[in-house]
Amino acid sequence: MANYRISYQLYGARKFPPIEPQLEALAAIGYDAVEPFGGSYADDAKGLRAKTDALGLAMPTAHMPLAQLEQDRARFIDTARILGLETAVIPHVGGDERPSTVEGWKALGRRLSEHAGHLAEAGLKLAWHNHDFEYAKLADGSRPIDHLLAAQGVRFEPDVAWIKRAGADPAAELRKEGGKVVAVHMKDTAKPGTTYEDGWADVGAGIIDWKGVWPAVASTGATVLVVEHDNPSDWRQSAANSYEYLTGMTGRG
Repeated sequence: MANYRISYQLYGARKFPPIEPQLEALAAIGYDAVEPFGGSYADDAKGLRAKTDALGLAMPTAHMPLAQLEQDRARFIDTARILGLETAVIPHVGGDERPSTVEGWKALGRRLSEHAGHLAEAGLKLAWHNHDFEYAKLADGSRPIDHLLAAQGVRFEPDVAWIKRAGADPAAELRKEGGKVVAVHMKDTAKPGTTYEDGWADVGAGIIDWKGVWPAVASTGATVLVVEHDNPSDWRQSAANSYEYLTGMTGRG
């Protein structure tokens, strides 16, 4: 059985500062790791690393902005090293920055591939984290995600809930890109039309068929499972609920 590391995306606790009690609570629940995002380390990456080290929390992945990678790759790499990352993950690209054509997405993939080569020289991997727009059909019937993940050296952090919301099959997408997967966002979504907590749900409490998806997750070989809930009303309880569900599913509970 794989030795899964259960991580928590700190974006879910962003509305409940400060970060120190967040980290303490996650360590007490039993989390192995956290996944920071720009707002959680921007002012003091060394300080965040010291806090997580003191609590025994690893940071195998972090969400880091595409803009910084494009504008100052050396700084991007330095920050990743300070945090102790295995993989730097590009989390999003805004609507005004998104390509609209097949060639545009291919070009972005080529740029990411070039960056991935430089990160590899520094002992780091580069991955893409999806939302729903990467699964929308382009003019030729292909999808943005196809072109991004076809780029050499670009890895994948699939978000199960966003794949579901895009109308795609999470298990099929995980199997298709299994060799590139470095971590999986174990994220759940409520029924379409749900407005409570922006329609997100604790892992196991939404509509994702986790029993059906889990074999595909396991087949990727990725051992980092990242819990995320974008807008929990009680982030600690949400984190605890999701952790309990995942430990049961992975055989740790």
